[in-house]
Amino acid sequence: MFESPGAIRCLFLFVGVSAAILVGCQVEGFNNKPTISIPSVRHSSPKISTITFLSSTAAGPSGSSPTSSSVELQIVEGKKPSVDWELDCYSRPVVAHGGKKLWEVLVTDSTGSFRFCKTLPSNQVNSKELRKTVEDLIDDASLPVKPTTIRFFRGAMFNMINIALSDLDVVGRPSRCTYAIAQWLEERHRDVYPQMEGYRANMATSAAGPSFLDVRTPVKMPDALRGEKYAFVSLPLAEFLPGGGVNDDNIGVGRLCPIDPLLPADSFVQGVVILTQRPEALAAWLAGTEVAALSCDLRKRNLIMETNIDTQYLMARLNDQQRIEGAAFEEGKDALNGLHFVCVQRDEDDDPAGFWLMRQLPSGI
Repeated sequence: MFESPGAIRCLFLFVGVSAAILVGCQVEGFNNKPTISIPSVRHSSPKISTITFLSSTAAGPSGSSPTSSSVELQIVEGKKPSVDWELDCYSRPVVAHGGKKLWEVLVTDSTGSFRFCKTLPSNQVNSKELRKTVEDLIDDASLPVKPTTIRFFRGAMFNMINIALSDLDVVGRPSRCTYAIAQWLEERHRDVYPQMEGYRANMATSAAGPSFLDVRTPVKMPDALRGEKYAFVSLPLAEFLPGGGVNDDNIGVGRLCPIDPLLPADSFVQGVVILTQRPEALAAWLAGTEVAALSCDLRKRNLIMETNIDTQYLMARLNDQQRIEGAAFEEGKDALNGLHFVCVQRDEDDDPAGFWLMRQLPSGI
């Protein structure tokens, strides 16, 4: 059971709008109850304890684009290393000398305890070079924890990355649950690439981007993932911050994504609760799908679950009242840069069998 008054078992105390249970096209209303006021929490920025250059190369003067492969590893203090790593290999909005695009391999773990960046000449963008790069990083003595899983989100590079990881003693997992590397890419697009010689803003806005932006038709939800009822709810963001009631010890088989420390702690995180008489089984199935986001297609009146690298499931259809709630859900997500959650439990008084704090990944990364 949760100790905090804002615990997950009290989810229905935190309705952002008039809560409604989605049962087919029927609405079964809940009475609104007052929310609990939670004080704001201040955060300090993490410190980079070491910066290790694994090889010296011709990177050019400060602010210039690299002329050959360069490698940098940063270790961040105060963050617990994870066995779950995240990887991206893709071109960036920078034209290097000779008119070739800048290519990078970025690797971090799910907690952001380290950040590895390697630039590649375009003629070295292949599975063999990527495999060697990842293999060398795994063997680096600076990293105390070796990966068991490496997630990657970019569908355009699926074949190359999948081949590169297949010969390593790790599980390569196509997934949109790559929140740490997405946050890092946002920082680089904002602070790093625009300062480099050869930066092309039009390349940043017109890039093909990750495959999860593709327009796809949601498929029928598998019976194993189908709940009996769904509800739009919300929780104070402070519940997910240090000292709050939601942490890795009380979320069942779920997962919590990193939270931007600049988000206002007095805001509310929107979410969906799945109520079912078989919560443990459904949560276990959901954990195996790499659930990445929930979204409301307001035009088509659909509640959609996004999983794996590009799969969409139709969870429920929204009537007029539920469409209003879905609009509030999407507005709340936008206000917190895509942050939201899904919870699986037996009823509103029960502890969750699984709780996932997720972030809708941004476009243009």
